Amino acid sequence: MAEPAPPEGLAGVVAAANAAQPTQAAGQTRALPPVHLWHPEHCGEIDIRIAKNGLWFHEGSPIGREPLVRLFSTVLRKDPDGFHLVTPVEKLKITVEDAPFLAVRVDRETGQDGTVLRFLTNVGDVVEAGPEHWLRVETDTETGEPAPYLHVRRGLEARLRRPVFYELVEMAEERDTPQGRQLAVCSNGAWFSLGAPGGGAAETP
Repeated sequence: MAEPAPPEGLAGVVAAANAAQPTQAAGQTRALPPVHLWHPEHCGEIDIRIAKNGLWFHEGSPIGREPLVRLFSTVLRKDPDGFHLVTPVEKLKITVEDAPFLAVRVDRETGQDGTVLRFLTNVGDVVEAGPEHWLRVETDTETGEPAPYLHVRRGLEARLRRPVFYELVEMAEERDTPQGRQLAVCSNGAWFSLGAPGGGAAETP
């Protein structure tokens, strides 16, 4: 007997995403579903768009419920053909204008193991920059303005908001690199270039 098709539309995505959430013990860091292990047979598209400023839209209307946006963010996956909401029962392609997340805060801590830069995203992820979570800065070829990004997980990035990038620039040191003199920050033993001294601020939301 054939299995029933998953519910259609936004309600179906919500139900499947809720069902896919792992059990989380009290005080535990936010657990994420293993979306990288799921390869559902039912594939399609849904009219969800993540704007450059981090707002999520469904059928042209903003998704105003923050818990719902955070739920969707836990089942977001980047594949070679684009971004998808993935559950054990379906995989739905969505539109992402830039990076799917925003880095809205950075804290610097210094301990015995050196400096750590800890970022908070707009969907509640806490990410320490380092070898597995790198910082990169693209340059707009027309304006020359930097656009900074943080790797969050499995190809998903957060674009740094303007105040966060300003804070990093204030923390940065000048270093000699193969690309010349650069401003750079260190976290978990890894150095990340922010650009040449005197460069413009990021055009971030």
